[in-house]
Amino acid sequence: MEYTRYLLDNGLRVLVNSDYNSPMVAMNILYDIGARDEDPSLTGFAHLFEHLMFGGSANIPDFDSPLQMAGGENNAYTNNDYTDYHLTLPFQNLETGFWLESDRMNELAFSQDSLDVQRKVVIEEYRQRYLNQPYGDAWLYLKPLAYKVHPYLWSTIGKEISHIENARLSDVKKFFYGNYAPNNAILTLSGSIKPEEAHELAKKWFGPIPSREIKIRNIPQEPVQTDYRYLEVQRPVPSPAVYIAWHMGDRFSREYYILDLLSDILSNGMSARLFLRLVKDRQLFSDIDAYITGDRDPGLFVISGRLASGIAAESGIKAIHEEIARIISEPIAERELNKVKNRAESQFLFSNMNVQNKAMNLAYFEWLGNADMIGCEMDLIRSVTVAEIKATAENVLRETNCSCLVYINNGEK
Repeated sequence: MEYTRYLLDNGLRVLVNSDYNSPMVAMNILYDIGARDEDPSLTGFAHLFEHLMFGGSANIPDFDSPLQMAGGENNAYTNNDYTDYHLTLPFQNLETGFWLESDRMNELAFSQDSLDVQRKVVIEEYRQRYLNQPYGDAWLYLKPLAYKVHPYLWSTIGKEISHIENARLSDVKKFFYGNYAPNNAILTLSGSIKPEEAHELAKKWFGPIPSREIKIRNIPQEPVQTDYRYLEVQRPVPSPAVYIAWHMGDRFSREYYILDLLSDILSNGMSARLFLRLVKDRQLFSDIDAYITGDRDPGLFVISGRLASGIAAESGIKAIHEEIARIISEPIAERELNKVKNRAESQFLFSNMNVQNKAMNLAYFEWLGNADMIGCEMDLIRSVTVAEIKATAENVLRETNCSCLVYINNGEK
């Protein structure tokens, strides 16, 4: 992907990809603040701010209305590592996007009313997504089971909802001015715009915003897990379910690419191993999946599944470990590995076809350290070998590196 990079005097990084095949321009702002950066006694703030940023800024009481009138749309998301805001607009109305995003980066319309409204929204989201859905609280149990020190032990919604319920306006202001700043952000654009036009607009709207003092990140590293961990919870779920997690390398490690492909070998598609053997043939699970969390710091390789009617959790767990042992004892065929590599390549190429995804990918890889890494991803994926799959599975998917969460139906409807 071709792009032009600028650095404003206040520290804002600006990356521009010109794509004249689209009449639209995508704007993406990534803030280097995620759940891992929160105070352990004030968790959920990164996610809370995803909501507060749409509640009005110093000079603009409503973010959405001007954008919609200009033919644009927007969204945002928060994860363990960063918070991302993105919008798309017709080129002729692009300056509206610069106006809106720069004003809320500069200063929000802090008020007790706005905090109260967004706090209620987050609390309701917590109830609906985490408490009132079957298996919705899985990560609220699995994360602190797997992590004991690293802040990945809490979810983006927060360690406990009381942290949001008790949030004070002074806490919110401190969090904003300590994290939302041009020198802690990456602005990317993709679409029908020349680099020099984007640069001038960036200087006009974001240039006057002063840089701010960003707290030095000091994240405790998770010690090596040396024991098997097991937790069983009783809930009114449709069927028992298991979540098994193993610690793995960080986003920069070789393990990331190896285990990403292994997760596809196990569960991506109806010809994948876990589906064929545990769902279709043995009928132990009604559905099953394998995936990596993909975190910047050392993350998790996870296998989760809902058991078929009448199947005990112990039987499902045993069957999963048998399939892992098969990966280690019987090396996969080159053809099987090439199949998932081809699928990964097609997914990667498709993800870089529309302007919104290109702007998001530029921001993400720049945040990782260098946007040029986009061009290296497929080489790294293609270079993974059968021997590496076997060796990594043997090293990572060990019993002493494993945390297992089991849902048991408590009989309630």
